[in-house]
Amino acid sequence: MIETPDVLVVGAGPAGLAAAAAARRAGAQVVLLDAAADAGGQYWRHLPAERPAARERILHHGWDRFARLRGQELLADAQVWLVERHDDRPPTVHALVGPADGTAREKRVFAPRALVLATGAYERTLPFPGWDLPGVFTAGAAQALAKAERVAVGRRVVVAGAGPFLLPVAASLVRTGARVLGVLEANPWPRLARAWTARPAELFASRGKAGELAGYVRDLIRHRIPYRAATGVVAAHGDGRVEAVTVARLGPDWAPGTERRIAADAVCVSHGFVPRAELAVAAGCRLDPDGSVHTDAEGRTSVPGVFAAGEITGIGGADLALAEGSVAGTVAAGGADRRGFTGFPARLEAAHGIRPGWTGWLTDDTLVCRCEDVTAGDLRAAAEATGSRGLRSLKLSTRAGLGACQGRVCGRTVEELLNRHTGGLLDPGRTANRPVAALVRLGELAAHHEDHEENA
Repeated sequence: MIETPDVLVVGAGPAGLAAAAAARRAGAQVVLLDAAADAGGQYWRHLPAERPAARERILHHGWDRFARLRGQELLADAQVWLVERHDDRPPTVHALVGPADGTAREKRVFAPRALVLATGAYERTLPFPGWDLPGVFTAGAAQALAKAERVAVGRRVVVAGAGPFLLPVAASLVRTGARVLGVLEANPWPRLARAWTARPAELFASRGKAGELAGYVRDLIRHRIPYRAATGVVAAHGDGRVEAVTVARLGPDWAPGTERRIAADAVCVSHGFVPRAELAVAAGCRLDPDGSVHTDAEGRTSVPGVFAAGEITGIGGADLALAEGSVAGTVAAGGADRRGFTGFPARLEAAHGIRPGWTGWLTDDTLVCRCEDVTAGDLRAAAEATGSRGLRSLKLSTRAGLGACQGRVCGRTVEELLNRHTGGLLDPGRTANRPVAALVRLGELAAHHEDHEENA
């Protein structure tokens, strides 16, 4: 049976929760779904209801707002695996509902009048020698373990990469008993200062962020955690797991300079985020050059009836995601809500964006695609040997991005390296094209095919 809600919202993080609430206030029949077992997304990740924390609000910013939004009806454990586009109406959305490791997931099919995509973003980690060792974590994974399981990823931890996200990760780690040896920001102080002090009137609109930042600074001071700019982890070392990391001073373009080794049993790395756009790509939505979904001021994408909000439209933080979700949900329900936004995403990119010198960290045997064991040298050799400038053919030649994660971890990095080796790819952006957007069992695919045969 095909369900036909007025508005279908995919994703129950800040943007999706705000979109669903706004659409319901506008009188729409709304279905809100998420692949997780509860609402909140990555930002409000928390302990499950059966083992709550006594004072969980102290671990989160904006917890009272989340508590209000969390009261909405949610279709949880709902994994969208296919979006069917149509010429004359919004896409049909196929979901499987039930535990991801279960064998009897329920098929649900939605043909909404309006679709709001609030699928968030993937964390990006640039490769370096040793990044495949046990003990190397993405910063997001470390925070998820700290928030949702109260587990520290190590006893002596280095937090490194680029962006303000490093600060809450360090704060979460110390609350689980880890010793954070340092927070290492790849960008230099002059660049950070120029980006964050430009156009101060814009920052006034998000003054709540200043209080959040002050809290993280207090954590660093209280726990004597050094914060070093123009510094990064360029290698990890160990026999079977991380035992030490090489830390280097970085130039303005992130080219490595003076190095030193630090003993550590874990390193948490984040170099920003990549919009999680596969459902939008499947729906036919236009993307901007950075891979984010292109929208107008009211959240409309290039596909009629399809809206997008939150990190999928550009990395701007939870406050912007909430605002965009509220606007998109209102308009998707048939209302009108015009609102101006700050330049926060552009400010983030100016201060913390990746710079090209990072490729100086790589050696020919540095793994880039960990699923398929493809090294930086393999990518360079394939580009030189084939003379191809087509991303699709180079991926087939090397197997890069074709493993279990389907390029979610390495895709943007593979594209950037091949773009340099070829002098310019002819078809960039293909790593976000995943028609089957989630892991699906052969039996579930067969059942989907049988249903289509019966309804044909």
